[in-house]
Formats: sequence, C-alpha cells, structure tokens
Amino acid sequence: MVETTGRITLWGVEVFAAIVEERSISAAARRLGASPSSVSQQLTNLETAMSTVLIDRSARPLTCTPAGELFRRRAVVILNEAEQARAELAAADMTRLSRFRLGMIEDFDADVTPALLTELAEAWPRTQFLLETGASHRLMDQLEARALDLIVTADMGAVGDGLEVHPLFQDPFVAAVPPGTDGALETLRKLPLIQYSARHFMGRQIAAHLAQEDLRLNHRFELDSYHAILSMVSAGQGWTILTPLGVLRAQRFVGEVDIVPLPLAPFARRIMLTARRDVLGGLPTDVAERLRVQLDQLIVEPTCKRLPWLADKMRVL
Repeated sequence: MVETTGRITLWGVEVFAAIVEERSISAAARRLGASPSSVSQQLTNLETAMSTVLIDRSARPLTCTPAGELFRRRAVVILNEAEQARAELAAADMTRLSRFRLGMIEDFDADVTPALLTELAEAWPRTQFLLETGASHRLMDQLEARALDLIVTADMGAVGDGLEVHPLFQDPFVAAVPPGTDGALETLRKLPLIQYSARHFMGRQIAAHLAQEDLRLNHRFELDSYHAILSMVSAGQGWTILTPLGVLRAQRFVGEVDIVPLPLAPFARRIMLTARRDVLGGLPTDVAERLRVQLDQLIVEPTCKRLPWLADKMRVL
C-alpha cells in the first residue's frame, strides 16, 4: 500500500500565514484563538503535505525558509480567495455568514458598538462575532495582518492600495474646561493644558495643530485616559482638548465639565471604516450604512441638542 502525503487545509494555510506575520508560534496562537501545540501541529501537517520545511523553527524570531518565502505569496492568494468566496456567499444570503471579526475604536464602547452588534446579530443569526477594541494604529495593524475583517478607526492619512475606505463621521475638537471657566484663550493660557498622549494618533494630531498655530501652552500632564483627563479638569486642575466622542466616553464626567468651542483655528478628526479591497464584497458598504444611521441617532442628534453650536461641525459623512 502506497503512503500518501497529508492534505493541504485552509486552516493550515491560515496558521502558516499567522506564524509568518507574528514570527512566533505562541503569538500566532493568541491571534487565532488556538493553543500553541495545535498551531505547531498544523504547521507540521502543512510541511508534511508540502514535503518541505516552511519555517525555520530554530531561528528567533521565526523566519521563513526559502521554500516558505515562495509559499508565502501563494498563501496570501489562497486566503484572499477564501475570504472573497465567503463574502460572496454571505452577500447572497447574509444569514450564512459564519464569522465576522470587527475592530472598533474604544470611543464607541458605550453606545454605537453594542447597537451595531445587536443589529448585526439580528440580521445574521448564524454568525459568530469577534470584537477587538483598541487604538486606531493597533487595529490597522491587525487588519493588515488579516486578524480582523473590518475596522472602524480615526483617519490616519493615506492607506495602502489593497484597502477600501468608507468615511463615516466628522468629530471636531473642542475644549473641556472646569465648570464656569471662561473659554477665551487668554483665560486658558493661565491654566495647565492636560494633553492627550502623543503615543496615540489623536494626541499627535492635537500636538501638530498647536504647533501649526504656534501656540506654546503650559502643560504638565500627558495622559492616555479620557476618564483621568476629565476627572482632573472637573477638579479644576487644568483644561484639555478632546473631541465630543472622547468626552462622551467618560460619561460620568459629562455634567462636571464645560464643553466650549476651541479658541483656536477649528480642526477635526474623521472616523473611517476600512476593509481589505475586493475581499468582503458588499459587506463593508452595508456595515458603513448601518453605522451612519446609528452615529446620527446615538451621537450627533443628542450631542447637538445639548450643544447647538456643534451642529455645523459634528456630522455624519
């Protein structure tokens, strides 16, 4: 009886791609939600099926062998075709979508994200949802590493040719000041600026705008927590520059600070939906349309009702 080589499986190819991108079996296992031993076994099975070694396991970090480099390009094509087939079948009948991996900025945790997941769960009853929240740059890295299907993040500038982008929302920057504080620049210059961390894209955007305005404001604190920033503002320790979404994220402090127009040249960030081009069919457009409705109902309408001067600045795109 002739012994045949093993079969090449889609799961094996996905495991191989994750190991190549993460350069670690344990990191690939975390990304795939599997155990390191099962990931290692899948790699062994794939190498047996291919009759060659694809990953140099003795290297740290792990690297592809010459054969692995050749197969890597084919693996990308295989996974793209599989995702496109899955999306086309799902587009024909949304209820057949088996898994949806969504990345969302944390700003939407309290309202938009739960509403979207509830709506999608009703529309796609057979779908398993995986949600990842985090900073925009981290979500973009995960999308490009194929760990997520679709992300909603702040616009960070030009994206690669292999991505499709759907504008969702314009989020203007505002000043959050201690209650009763005059929002004039002359007044705010006397208070410390509690600055959002430049480790995040939004913090760098704020810092760049202040530099463009040639403003050197006194700032002693640089924090990456909306709650901590607004807690200090409410206690009179300084003022800050955030967006309405950032203020709403720290809901408990909304009534304890004053939100006033920024006493500088106006600027805003844009929230975008991004997915890999020609992979998910019409799904990104469908999710974007659902999000625009929710953003208008859950964010724009109540915020502009409370702060009418935001009406021409905060809007769905």
